[in-house]
Amino acid sequence: MTLQIDFSDETELLGDEDTDLIERLLVFAAQEEGVQNSECSITFVSNERIQEINREYRKKDQPTDVISFALEDEGEGEMKVLGGEDMPRALGDIIISVQVAKEQAKEYNHSFSRELGFLALHGFLHLLGYDHMKESDEEVMFGRQNTILEEFGLKRL
Repeated sequence: MTLQIDFSDETELLGDEDTDLIERLLVFAAQEEGVQNSECSITFVSNERIQEINREYRKKDQPTDVISFALEDEGEGEMKVLGGEDMPRALGDIIISVQVAKEQAKEYNHSFSRELGFLALHGFLHLLGYDHMKESDEEVMFGRQNTILEEFGLKRL
């Protein structure tokens, strides 16, 4: 398989159909991005838990929808993560607030499945090095995100 995903649902609110959709979407995205033999994790958490993570790692004391931790991002003083040729490439971790996903689905007037897919793909693209800190980078990332969602068939209603 192109991409192995380790799912963890701390909320126990998601069904197999939710994780199956995300897995199919991210495997599709990995193929579109030329990603081979890789793995990542996705954890579904409460608002309280994502707020703790956001506060600790981003110094923002509020819930958010998705946070990504790319293992290949080298911060100052960090060493490059190396693996053997036969080992999967460890991309990193994606954390999604189920409560925020539900609120945003309602706010944007589309399905919960579409919002979960959007957030998972957004986090996945961050793991691949995409970012949206600058307007030019945002155009590239959001354009890629929209193209993948459209081609996969996960459209806004």
